[in-house]
Amino acid sequence: MRAELKLSSLAILVTAFIGGVNCTAQAATDPAILEQAIARQEAQLQELKQQLSELAAQQKQQQVQQADYQTKTSVAVDSVETAADKLSKFSFQSYGTAVYTSDEYFDNVQDTTPERRNRFDLERVVTEFGYQFTDAWSMEVEIEYEHGGTGVALEYDGFDEFGEFETEVEAGGEVMIEKAELRYRPSKAFGIKFGNIHVPIGLTSMLHKPNQYLTVMRHRSEAAMIPAVWNENGIGIYGEMADFHYQAQIISGLNSEYFRTYDWAASGHQKRFEHVNGDDLAFAGRLDYGNFKKGSAVGVAYYYGNTSGNRHKSNKINVDGTVSIVSVAAAYVEGPWILRGQYLYGTLSDSDVITQANKTTPGLRPGNFAQLGSQSQAFFVEAGIDLNHFTSLPLTVFANIDYSNPLMEVETGTATQRFENTWTSVGINYFPIPQIVIKAEAGLQQVAVASIPDTNFFALGVGYQFSL
Repeated sequence: MRAELKLSSLAILVTAFIGGVNCTAQAATDPAILEQAIARQEAQLQELKQQLSELAAQQKQQQVQQADYQTKTSVAVDSVETAADKLSKFSFQSYGTAVYTSDEYFDNVQDTTPERRNRFDLERVVTEFGYQFTDAWSMEVEIEYEHGGTGVALEYDGFDEFGEFETEVEAGGEVMIEKAELRYRPSKAFGIKFGNIHVPIGLTSMLHKPNQYLTVMRHRSEAAMIPAVWNENGIGIYGEMADFHYQAQIISGLNSEYFRTYDWAASGHQKRFEHVNGDDLAFAGRLDYGNFKKGSAVGVAYYYGNTSGNRHKSNKINVDGTVSIVSVAAAYVEGPWILRGQYLYGTLSDSDVITQANKTTPGLRPGNFAQLGSQSQAFFVEAGIDLNHFTSLPLTVFANIDYSNPLMEVETGTATQRFENTWTSVGINYFPIPQIVIKAEAGLQQVAVASIPDTNFFALGVGYQFSL
């Protein structure tokens, strides 16, 4: 269009020039012809000006359209880059397990004849969401869905109430927040986290995904003494220097109102209540050399806190009920060899006073509450060989021993051995792909009471884990 206008204008100029020359020659003899020629030239000049004006307007419109297109393109590119940047700061992980068990159960602590029961359980599905706000600020939320449902659960508890059914509502059914923490970490050597955080006592708090332990279910010894994947509200500092990793926390404490004979302080975790009593706080600390999540490491941990101030009926006792726990753990994971172990030792002050007070806790029959241990201990050792280092088969074979004694010592009288248990087992882990593990385990449970026969158990499980 622009070239056509230029040619048209040039033609007009040439025509005007030729016409002007002819008119000039004739005008010398005829003034009327000269006037006509001048009029024609003026008309042609007006037409040329109009065309030039239209051409300039078109050029300006094209410039505006081009600038607008460039602006929109730039905004779209910036928007895409911003969305991609935000997406790169978001993380998502998930893991879960489902198990089948065949165990021999006793109806209550007085029963000496076990009955075999087969059970299926969707143990858990866990989702973890994370977001990196800046280089230093981040957050993570972990939600666990247990046993495939929510709501009110009816459970049979032969070891707490001697064969009674009880209705429990736990954290709005069986959906729990296992972690909801904000972190500020300006350097690898130092960071602060606060909110609902994992307590670094027990290896299960660190190694709780299905590919991080060899047994079908998490270790029974730890669950018989402290809360599994222990989490509390509080604040903590953490960091790493060279191969050393440290943690120190001030957190909400346990509630001695719900301590039980068979799992010592584990039931005192305040996860079942809408509000967590914080009249008694606790301290937890850990120091590791190496990294348990990545492989080989050794570590020690310590927990200390009073528990009586967190009781709902705080006027029933006026003692501290102090819980202290020491944990020593080690792992050797090199080549095909897998070896992990842990020892837990705990003390509970004023255990007799707490026992007497808990006998009248609503939901328990008077006199049906047994002893609480003033000392407790537990340990496990698991050893495995990854056969994939020798063959093309992604298979790990293992052996495991778990031991717990929540009544290692009592303040007065003689501790019953009914709750001193040893589990020994062997099994396999099969990884069809790295994100999925299929497990099988068979073993023997022994109670340290001569009149209680040994029982055997078998378990199958499948687990997954992935991250985006």
